[in-house]
Amino acid sequence: MFEGFDMSKMSQMMGEMQEKAKEIQEQAKNVQFTAKAGGGLVEITANGAGEVIDLNIDDSLLEDKTYLQILLISAMNDVTKMIEENKKSQAMGMMGGMNPFTSN
Repeated sequence: MFEGFDMSKMSQMMGEMQEKAKEIQEQAKNVQFTAKAGGGLVEITANGAGEVIDLNIDDSLLEDKTYLQILLISAMNDVTKMIEENKKSQAMGMMGGMNPFTSN
């Protein structure tokens, strides 16, 4: 059933993947994503680790709490999508070329 399956290669591959994942997590803190809402009235910047690092709100929004809330939610959702897409693409890149069922 498991002919040709080398457990030592699988273990080595898992170790390499864990190291690569740690590298990617550290690198993610250096990547920034910015989302704007309301034509730029609200702007949120987050790093690849999902930490919000900057928030700009136009003074005109301070009078309209409901509109401000809508724009904040919109910008936060957009920046979250950007971060998730980046994580997916990095994960796909990390998996590329790794196949435990082939012998080298």
